[in-house]
Amino acid sequence: MADKMEIVRVGSRKSELAMIQTNHVVEMLQKVHPETEFKIVTMETIGDHIQDKPLASIGESNLFTKELEKALALDEVDMLVHSLKDMPSRLPSNMAIGAICEREDPHDALVLHKKLTGISIETMKEGSVLGTSSVRRVAQLKRKFPHLVFKDVRGNLNTRLRKLDEGQVYDGLVLAVAGMMRMGWEHRISQILKPDICKYSVSQGALGIEIKTKNRRMHELLRQLNHVPTLIRCIAERGLLKTLEGGCSAPVAVHSELEENRLTLNASVLSLDGSELREEEKSITLPQELTQEHSLDAETNEEMKLFSSVIAPWVSQHAMQEAEALGVSVAKGLFDKGAGPILEAAKEEIAERRK
Repeated sequence: MADKMEIVRVGSRKSELAMIQTNHVVEMLQKVHPETEFKIVTMETIGDHIQDKPLASIGESNLFTKELEKALALDEVDMLVHSLKDMPSRLPSNMAIGAICEREDPHDALVLHKKLTGISIETMKEGSVLGTSSVRRVAQLKRKFPHLVFKDVRGNLNTRLRKLDEGQVYDGLVLAVAGMMRMGWEHRISQILKPDICKYSVSQGALGIEIKTKNRRMHELLRQLNHVPTLIRCIAERGLLKTLEGGCSAPVAVHSELEENRLTLNASVLSLDGSELREEEKSITLPQELTQEHSLDAETNEEMKLFSSVIAPWVSQHAMQEAEALGVSVAKGLFDKGAGPILEAAKEEIAERRK
């Protein structure tokens, strides 16, 4: 009798975009592990349930991950697929990011109502209304374009675009390029906002796969899904956010590059109204070889190291350590320039909005 096929349960949110992302990961896994069956288990999160408030005002730091992590803790699923930008900078002690897939374009996009064809954010009229619930986007864009008006918009991408198309409130939206690309709606992007206009969120555009730290079988299954340049950049960005003690809704913006083993991280901390800005940029040179030969069996009695909550046994541990240290160093540079009081003031203002 043939051996019974192994079944691996993959946890995901129910939203259309989340399912597209999870199916993408499952397809990649199925190609490299045809002998294994991957079963998607869906569930809703706090962020999915609450659609009438801005994310920053809800008062939770893990809006899109908490319920999923409960299922992982109870062994109801074996791995979770997340938009990495939604993941807190600190994970539960027994969980880690076991793989980071290749990053889609991390930038933000301007999506305009059809009546504004040919317009850019630089040429929008005074009083034009842009919809976004991201304090990071609002802070940067208010600073650059004080003549524009920003209003909250919640809901999945379909809902947001419907609200835009109705034309009663918004002239445009600011959305992640990655989400638009994955939904097949790149034709609706009016302008990609480059870092000189709007830096992106930590890990934006990347997919992270969360597992139990000690589940070596999952490490083996995920080995080939890691995109090393993306992983290195995201470790640096997450190291920054963890040191700043900022959540995914904090007014922290980044831009990173990895070219010929030269890793650069540029980061900004802003007041919620964009009036104050602190910026820091640093670069390091990484080892020439970013991967390494590794045997999990050899470490049976050892704890595998985490870097910004990431475990990747087949990626250079030195490179990951250096990337995390870069993020920490950039954060400390921001603190030296006075970012601390700005972040505290932003946290207090957000807390007031929750009352």
